Amino acid sequence: MKFFETAKQIFTLPDLRKKIIYVLAMLVIARVLAHIPLPGVDAEALRSFFNRNQIFGLLNMFSGGAMSNFSIIMMGVSPYITSSIIVQLLTMVIPSLEELQKEGESGQQKINYWTRIFAVPLALVQSYAMLMLLKSQGIVVSWTPLQLVTMLISITAGSILLMWIGELISENGVGNGVSLLIALGIVAGIPAQVRNTLAVLDTGKIISLIIFGLIAIGVVVLIIYANEGQRQIPVSYARRARELLNYGGVDTHLPIRVNTAGVIPIIFAMSIMIFPGVVAKYLTQARSEWLSAAASWLSSALSNNLVYGIIYFLLVIVFTFFYTGIVLKPDQIAENLQKQGGFVPGVRPGKETADFLRRIISRLNLTGALFLGVIAILPFIVQAATKINTLAIGGTGVLIMVSVIIETMRQLQAQLLMRNYENY
Repeated sequence: MKFFETAKQIFTLPDLRKKIIYVLAMLVIARVLAHIPLPGVDAEALRSFFNRNQIFGLLNMFSGGAMSNFSIIMMGVSPYITSSIIVQLLTMVIPSLEELQKEGESGQQKINYWTRIFAVPLALVQSYAMLMLLKSQGIVVSWTPLQLVTMLISITAGSILLMWIGELISENGVGNGVSLLIALGIVAGIPAQVRNTLAVLDTGKIISLIIFGLIAIGVVVLIIYANEGQRQIPVSYARRARELLNYGGVDTHLPIRVNTAGVIPIIFAMSIMIFPGVVAKYLTQARSEWLSAAASWLSSALSNNLVYGIIYFLLVIVFTFFYTGIVLKPDQIAENLQKQGGFVPGVRPGKETADFLRRIISRLNLTGALFLGVIAILPFIVQAATKINTLAIGGTGVLIMVSVIIETMRQLQAQLLMRNYENY
């Protein structure tokens, strides 16, 4: 009942209703773009390629089928996400960028500007790599230099257009635009998976399908639990006296999330896993015999789900520790607490506080890394257990969808509270 009351309240507010309609309109435009194809491709061979390859099938799911449609937005917002991650890492490493980030809104606008600029060459490189891969597989027919340039410009422009749509949603709508576009792509691929599953479903697989459904529900619950889980570290601020008035003396908490890194380690690991596979498939046609043999061996090794899953799992754990180590710096947190007059009860300020935070962050980080690792290889585990290859639980996709839904709901609640604060 509360859900329906909230929904009714949302649509009774004109400005909030306009924002939601705006978001829906932008998402419809994105889906239309996903069905505008480029010429010169064997459509059946293209779909068969994405169905055979696990990792490229996952990328196709994230693009909402735009890759298998050979659409002008076939690369999706991947170049923008890659650019955002690179700029974010550079901001934490390069002092000048770190100072720029501390300038507030003006500094963040400059960082966003450079992120958009870097997304353009990344879109060109990624689209060229994908076209070369498809050509090596015999999916794309030969093209003239002019046709290649036209396709590269079209795909790059499509990615930048999609990035712009995402930013328009963030500015004028509700929720994070880029995240909503990714979630839309994941949702758009579900009906096709269900249809393919029902087409090949027989009596012997009904039990497997039930097991699949139970696992899916359990995964959603686990993701929500882990995504919202956090350790509350008690922090006290010393009482200070100034001009006969008392200040401070506040007891609060320092929250440290179990999954601080979000889906970034999985995206990092996926990028690393894709690169050698793409290069190997491309070099299998090399003139050098030893190079072609090595590329064939690497491609065959990565096609083994067990080998692929182990490497993928380990990479996700490594990147989780790497990214969290950059984002959460115990020495810096301890220093900021000391400057603000805060301390952890029972722990001396300074080095002891930093060591205390480091131990807690390491334990939480291990839990979060194992969680993300299992989520990343979940499709392999589920397919091996249920023997259903037409319907896969993309743990990463579910994680993104749950995160997007929770964040959007929070923003809607904030909008309602802002407009109806007198009733709360």
